[in-house]
Amino acid sequence: MSIPTDPSKPGLNRRRFLRNSLLAGLGAGLAPLPLPGANAVLPESAAGSEEEGAETAPQSGTLSLLQTTDVHCQIHPHDEMFWENEQAVFRRTGGYAHIATLLDKVRKSNPNTFIVDTGDMFQGSELSVKTTGKAFLPILNSLGYDLYLPGNWEVVYYKKNMQTRLGGLDAPKVCANMYHDAGDGKKGELVFPAYHTWSRLGVKIGFLGYTDPLVPLRQSPNYSKGIVYTKPEENLAYYVNVLREQEQCDVVIILAHLGLSQQLALANMPECEGVNYIFGGDTHERVREPIVCRYAKVVEPGAFGSFVGRLDLEVRDGKVVGERYELLEVDVRRHKAKKEVSALIGRLEAPFVANIERVLGYSKVPLYRYFVVENTIDTLILDALDWKVDADIILSNGFRFCPPRSTPNAEGLIPITEGFLFDMLPVDSTLRTAKVTGAELLKWLEKELNNVFAKDAAKRFGGWMVKFRGMEVEFNAFGEQGKRVQRVLVGGQALDPERTYTAAACERDGDPETMLCRIPKVTEGRNLPLTLHQVLKEYLAKHSPVSPLPRGAAKILDAPATLLTQVSGVDYVFR
Repeated sequence: MSIPTDPSKPGLNRRRFLRNSLLAGLGAGLAPLPLPGANAVLPESAAGSEEEGAETAPQSGTLSLLQTTDVHCQIHPHDEMFWENEQAVFRRTGGYAHIATLLDKVRKSNPNTFIVDTGDMFQGSELSVKTTGKAFLPILNSLGYDLYLPGNWEVVYYKKNMQTRLGGLDAPKVCANMYHDAGDGKKGELVFPAYHTWSRLGVKIGFLGYTDPLVPLRQSPNYSKGIVYTKPEENLAYYVNVLREQEQCDVVIILAHLGLSQQLALANMPECEGVNYIFGGDTHERVREPIVCRYAKVVEPGAFGSFVGRLDLEVRDGKVVGERYELLEVDVRRHKAKKEVSALIGRLEAPFVANIERVLGYSKVPLYRYFVVENTIDTLILDALDWKVDADIILSNGFRFCPPRSTPNAEGLIPITEGFLFDMLPVDSTLRTAKVTGAELLKWLEKELNNVFAKDAAKRFGGWMVKFRGMEVEFNAFGEQGKRVQRVLVGGQALDPERTYTAAACERDGDPETMLCRIPKVTEGRNLPLTLHQVLKEYLAKHSPVSPLPRGAAKILDAPATLLTQVSGVDYVFR
């Protein structure tokens, strides 16, 4: 069977090819697939690379595939929140020196180990901001990753820096839906190769990469200027065919940074037929048992380096005969820091450590950002903005990054350092105000709620609910699109569709003057001589210690306020 030269037009009868494969259907097993030879020429844009010298003689043993994702530059151990017995508990996890120890243990016990990171490795800390991510190159290279996928935040320092930073990593990178802009938004060449292959014990595995196509909407538009993103399903069937027929892969794994909802939707699409697993990222979900979809299984190993996902494939005589998946907690007591990595981190951080550790204020309550509706970190930000800015409504994006902070000092207070301020708000955005009508506010609220709770998983954005102060909203998360909002109060009064309100939020680089925090058709927009960091520092200097407990401004009517995931309808619980 020949392979088409245009990946956007598959035109392939893949079902005939896969009909007799036990890999088709529910994706419930990993039985090897007998593959016919292929003599087609691989299109240049699809070029991957198989590790040179890898032996392929059929053998028996175990292949171990490890995954980290969404570490967000958290180089040190940190507090991590777990949901146990309907309450939050905290343990110390993560840190690259501790991750290195875990990875080394697995590699030592099994030389047939392959390690991937699926994105958001250059955004999320003061060290990253001060070095535009450059400090993380030697750290990541020291851990010996085998393959990378760019995440949605890799563009935070703009396209050229993204290419330079990822180019500075020793291991290959893959992404099949990120193209150079050839002009007027037309696709040029792929920024990175679409796939990579790896062979051990006579088994060949193909890794195909997809990052979030909604980056230009979710992030500030200018971050990704010069890049064209496409939906995975536009060329997925084509590349699966290439990997199955031409590369003759026994196992196909998608590395994805789409968010769990989008990854589940993809795994249920016919285009995903022939894929075994999706190693996901973006939404920081902790999938402890693979979620079985129609065509593939989906996993996602949390965030901040607190976990490592591990898939073991049992091989007998060159055939995959079994599998086992587990989520490994990077417990700092069990996995001691690797001295060489700790020393490296110390050297890289030394010029900045005084600022990173400078205490700005204290909190009386743990600071976290895990619940879909309201969190203490977001409440702190809203409190500060409401104190400083004169507006009817204060808005804050539904970010997920930033690990918790819960460990108190000797006085029982939790220090808020400058480094933690950068963890909460890596981008020190300028504040902006604008006028918006009640009618536009209501339409915007319905749209934002649908971004989080859409019944069609493919239509969900990767973030939590937008946060607000000055406005109270009652809503049904799982109601009908456009009819979720049940009640809105602004300043204690019912929302008036005809009235014009003043709203304040952070500026998004590249948004038009008529947009504020994704609200269209705003008027009288103007930037204030203030940034998020300035306001938080001033607020903490005057009000520390703080107790930023959520005030119930957003009231969910058909689910608990402690909702920890936007995913529903599958066998999955965040814990």
